[in-house]
Amino acid sequence: MPTPAYAALSATTPLVPYSITRREPGPKDVAIEITHCGVCHSDLHFARNEWKMTPYPCVPGHEIVGRVTKVGAAVRGFKAGDRVGVGCLVDSCRTCESCRAGLENYCDTGFTMTYGSPDAHQAGPHTFGGYSKAITVDQDFVLRIPESLNAAGAAPLLCAGITTYSPLRKFGVGKGTRVGVVGLGGLGHMGVKLAAAMGAEVTLFTTSPGKAEDAKRLGAHRVVISKDAGQMQGAANTLHFVLNTVAAPHDLNPFIATLRRDGTMCLVGAPDRPHPPLELFPMLFRRRAVVGSLIGGLKETQEMLDFCGAHGVTSDVEVIPMAGINAAFERMLKGDVKYRFVIDLATL
Repeated sequence: MPTPAYAALSATTPLVPYSITRREPGPKDVAIEITHCGVCHSDLHFARNEWKMTPYPCVPGHEIVGRVTKVGAAVRGFKAGDRVGVGCLVDSCRTCESCRAGLENYCDTGFTMTYGSPDAHQAGPHTFGGYSKAITVDQDFVLRIPESLNAAGAAPLLCAGITTYSPLRKFGVGKGTRVGVVGLGGLGHMGVKLAAAMGAEVTLFTTSPGKAEDAKRLGAHRVVISKDAGQMQGAANTLHFVLNTVAAPHDLNPFIATLRRDGTMCLVGAPDRPHPPLELFPMLFRRRAVVGSLIGGLKETQEMLDFCGAHGVTSDVEVIPMAGINAAFERMLKGDVKYRFVIDLATL
């Protein structure tokens, strides 16, 4: 099916209107008319080939919300008119230990990304993402979006939401837990909202004093200016868990020092260069851990969406027209968004 889209044709040129081909739905496929697509920092990295792995033309977008238009004969659980979502992956091997455990995001042979991956089922040379009018996806990788959630605000849940929800759940965040969130951007603001909704006491670490009021509006109980040594010392040995969302190289050691014995810091930001070295003794003497986490599997992502539906949690977004994507990329580089851009695909 010919489908209007926006694509990067090279690493150095702006995104432009482009026509792609979507496959007709097979027996297990769901065809979706896209209404909204979030703009993730990964989209910019990928469009500009900053990770040295981009095939062109590149149609970004992996925070997709839309309505089902058609389903294959063997599809169960979806019908025309349903509100659905598609996140960061559209296939996996389905047979490895991770896939069998519902952790397709850790597929041993590598999952198929929503854009930029080879895909034998795709009509084009590789997968194309949500900066487009429609998409066709295997039913096993389609998610139900609660009707109670605003469509634009729900879109970033498919990446920013699950990226923060998964480690919060994995490490037992809930009532009685003291949690730190490092950074108040697209990921960080979701971390604050979700941890607060889970019942945790939330401390937001930021280098910007001007973000304190907004952090408290989002659910933070306390704000610590991380470049203030005195404030950081006051937070030492107080937290059970720290979610570090910063995607730039920075010194992790001051945040490790805020952990209690047996505390864990989880890194979900992906910098383009390594962080400075970790100091081992503060970890040894408090049995602290530093771990990483990558999005979530399909079962957990649906759990997250249902949780957000039950608690009224969405992303704070600025809705833009499709033609505004290049300006949005430039603003995103400057941190000039609170807290996520979302494209209204009715404008394409």
